Amino acid sequence: MLVRTIAMVLLTLIIIVGLSVVIIWLAVRPKRLVYTMEEASIHGFNLAKNNHLNATFNFVIRAYNPNTKVSIYYDKVEAYVFYYGETVAFTTVNPFFQPRRNVTHLRLNLVARDSVLEGAAARDLMLEKSSGEVELDVRVKAKIRFKVGVWKSGHRTLRIVCSPTLVHFSSSKRFERTFCDVDL
Repeated sequence: MLVRTIAMVLLTLIIIVGLSVVIIWLAVRPKRLVYTMEEASIHGFNLAKNNHLNATFNFVIRAYNPNTKVSIYYDKVEAYVFYYGETVAFTTVNPFFQPRRNVTHLRLNLVARDSVLEGAAARDLMLEKSSGEVELDVRVKAKIRFKVGVWKSGHRTLRIVCSPTLVHFSSSKRFERTFCDVDL
């Protein structure tokens, strides 16, 4: 009799929790965040004979929050530029808040100072420069929190990968938008 009562109480609690989750999900109706690379440029590019890279990479990522009831706190944001798996530049972005149904443009200025590239990567980068464009991977890692009404979630790790990002050395060629993959 006692086991049966405990089983009924547990089953009731599971049903109540399940219904609560479904009701909250239906009320909030969360949607995926959308990120796109809108602009990209390289300035001061110099790859020395000793495979040391100096350059400034400028990117604009468009962050779209389509949610009608969910806002986002970006508490810690780090951005990286990779060339064939090697990190060539890194920066951090000041924390910010993104309201619901909002578009925010992240302006990233990443500086490579004496970034050492392996021989093959340095050679390939010079070949791509001579062709007038280079293929880079831009990655953003952020600690975020969601806000629904007065409730704030715990921290989650957001990973954004914009790959490949085709950057032109000439300003006469127009940059084509790159859609980014999002892992949350």
